[in-house]
Amino acid sequence: MQRTRRTTRLGGVLVTLLCAAAGLTAAAPQSAVANPASAHASTSAASAGLADKPYLGWSSWSLESTNYPGVNPTGGASWLTEAHVLQQADVLAAKLKSHGYEYVNIDAGWAGGFDAYGRPLANTKTFPDGLKYVADYVHNKGLKLGTYLAVGLDPGAYNNGDTPVYGTTGCHTRDIVYSDLRKTNGWDSAYKIDYSSACAQAYVNSVADVLAGWGVDFLKLDGVGPGSFQGGANHDNTQDVAAWSTALKQTGRPIQFVISWSLSHTKAGVWKQNSNGWRVDTDVECYCDTLVTWNNSVKVRWNDVVQWIPDAGPGHWNNLDSLDVGNGVMDGLTQAERQSYMTLWAIESAPLYAGDDLTKLDDYGLSLLSNDEVLAVDQAGNPAKPVNQNSDQQVWFSRNSDGSYVVALFNQSGSPTTVTADWSDLGITGAAGVRDLWSHTELGNSTGSFSADLPAHGSRLLRITPRGSSGPATPVLVHGTGSTASSVSLAWDAVTYNGAPAAAYEVRADGGKATRVRTPSATVTGLTSATSHRFTVVAVGADGRKSAASKTLTVTTPASGGPTAYEAEASANTVAGGASVADCSGCSGGKKIGNLGGTGTLTFNNVTAPQAGTYLMNVAYVDGDSSRTAVVTVNGTAFKLPFAGTNDNDWGSAQTVTVPVTLHAGANTVEFGNPTDYVSDIDKITL
Repeated sequence: MQRTRRTTRLGGVLVTLLCAAAGLTAAAPQSAVANPASAHASTSAASAGLADKPYLGWSSWSLESTNYPGVNPTGGASWLTEAHVLQQADVLAAKLKSHGYEYVNIDAGWAGGFDAYGRPLANTKTFPDGLKYVADYVHNKGLKLGTYLAVGLDPGAYNNGDTPVYGTTGCHTRDIVYSDLRKTNGWDSAYKIDYSSACAQAYVNSVADVLAGWGVDFLKLDGVGPGSFQGGANHDNTQDVAAWSTALKQTGRPIQFVISWSLSHTKAGVWKQNSNGWRVDTDVECYCDTLVTWNNSVKVRWNDVVQWIPDAGPGHWNNLDSLDVGNGVMDGLTQAERQSYMTLWAIESAPLYAGDDLTKLDDYGLSLLSNDEVLAVDQAGNPAKPVNQNSDQQVWFSRNSDGSYVVALFNQSGSPTTVTADWSDLGITGAAGVRDLWSHTELGNSTGSFSADLPAHGSRLLRITPRGSSGPATPVLVHGTGSTASSVSLAWDAVTYNGAPAAAYEVRADGGKATRVRTPSATVTGLTSATSHRFTVVAVGADGRKSAASKTLTVTTPASGGPTAYEAEASANTVAGGASVADCSGCSGGKKIGNLGGTGTLTFNNVTAPQAGTYLMNVAYVDGDSSRTAVVTVNGTAFKLPFAGTNDNDWGSAQTVTVPVTLHAGANTVEFGNPTDYVSDIDKITL
C-alpha cells in the first residue's frame, strides 16, 4: 500500500531554505540580468536540433547530498560553491570534453534570494561573481552551463503578493497564484501557479529571460507532478511544464529543458511535447556516507525504466539520474557494479552526467566514463529492452539499423552465476560475431547462444553481428496480451527493413496462416477453447521478401465461457502475514489486498484450468510507487514479476499486466509475495 521504499530528495526544500537564510533581500532589477532583451538575440531557433542525442556532462547534486567524510563540511550542500563548480568544469574540459561531455549542471542550492520582481538571484556568499560569470567561464572552455529551479512560486518570491511581474503593467504575484495559496511540488514548498491569468506566463517568461541573459544552456525543473510521489489537482504541474517550455523558447536561446523527479507515465504525452527529457525515478543517491549504494538506489532502475522505453527518442530522453561510477571508494560500489550501472545507462540512451568529484577520478572510473564504444551505444539513441525479467539473470538488447545488435548480460543476484543470451530470443539464426565493447575485444563467432560467467551484480556489453543474414529481421518479443475461449491477442516488436517499417506481418497459428496485419499486433480468432495453440510471426518487406519465423509462442485458451476472474479479497483465498484487505475506489469490487511483501502474502486457491498448459494471466494491481516486484509462485514454481508504477502516490487506481503461467489440469494455487521487498497491491487475476 502507501509504503515508501526509497529516500526522496530535499533539493527543492534546500532552495527555499537557502533563500530564507539570505533574508530574501530584494535587489535592483538590473542585478538579475544585465540586459534581458539581449537573450532574445542569441539565436533565431531556440530548439533546432536540441537534445537530438542524450546529453553528456556533470551535475553537482551527488556531491551536495552525500555524507562522505569531508565533502560537505558545514552541513548539507555546503560543497556547492562557485570555486568548486569551476574546478569541475576545468577537469571536464581537460579529461572528458573530447569524449562528448559538455554540460556543467548546478543543481539545487545556488539561489540566495529574489530581486524586486521575484526572479532568483545567486547566493552571493557561495557564488560571489554570479551565474553569468560562471556561464562565461564555462563557455570559454567550450562547455555549457545548466541550472535548477523547483516548480511553483517560491513563497519568498510571492512576498505577500505584492511583488510586481517584470515587463507588465499591473501584474503582481498575487495575480499568478490561487487565492487560497495552495501548495505544489514534491515537497509542497511552493505556491501553485494559476495559468488562467496571463500574468502567470509573463512571470515565467521573466525568469526564463534572466536565465538566458546569464547564458544558461540547460534547466532542470524539479518536484514536478503528477510524479515526485505526488498526485491530485494541486500536484498537477502539466501547465507549469508547458509554460516553461514556452518561456524558454521565447528567450531565443537554445536551453535544454529537463523535468524531475519520478515523473508519472500517465502524462508521458505532455512530457514528450514540452520537455527534452524526464526523470523516470527517484534520486539515485543514497544520502549516506557514500554517493550511492547498489540497493539505494541503483538497482531499481532495471525495473523502473521499462514502461518508459518506447517514449525515448530524439528531442526527449529517459533520464536515469546521475552516473556515480568515477571513484569506487566514494561511489560505494564494486567495480562490477560500476560497470553494470554505466552499462544500463548506455543501453537505455540515457543522459550520462557524472556526479563524482571529477578531481578524484580513479583510473577505472575514467576508463568507464571515457570508453568511446560504450558512449557510442548511448549516443545512437536506440534504447534496449529486456528479453524478460522473470529472474535476476537478464538479457537486454536493441537492434541497430545495420543489422547488428547491442546486447547486455546482467547478473542482478548477489552471487556469481552464468547468464546466457539465446539467439532465438533475439531473432538471430546461424552464427554471429561477438565483440566485447568494454574490453574492445573480438570474441569470435558464436552459434545459437552466448554465455558469460558474471560476478555478483556484474555485466557484459556486446555487439552481436549476424553472419550472412538478409531480408527483413525476424520478429522478436512475441507475447500474448489477452485471450478468450476462442481467441488469442498477440504483440511483438516492430520490424524495420530497408529503412522503413515492414509492409506487413503474417501471423501463423498451429502451422497455418491465421491473419495478415500491417501493425505489430493481432488477434487470432476462431480458436478452439481449452486447447494449446502455437503461434509464430513473419515480417514481410515492401519487396515481398519474408523474414524467418519468430520463436514459437504457445498459449492455451480458457474453457468455454472463460476467462474467469478471481478477486483478491475473495474468502477462498489465503491472506497471510502482514497482508490485509483495503478499500480501493478504482478496483473491481472496491477492494484490494495490500501490505504485500516481507511476511505478507496472498494466495489464490482453486484457480481452475480445463487442461494442463500455458495460460495468459491478467493481473490487475495498484502501484503508486515507481515500481514494485512480486515473486509469483504457481504450484510451487516461482518467478519474478515487476509491476510498473505511477510515481504519483495514487493507490486507488488499478493497472493491468499480462503474464504467461503454467497450470495443471484442475485446481491450481497462485501466490503473490516477496520476502525481501514490497509488492504492489493486488486487485484480481483473470485467466
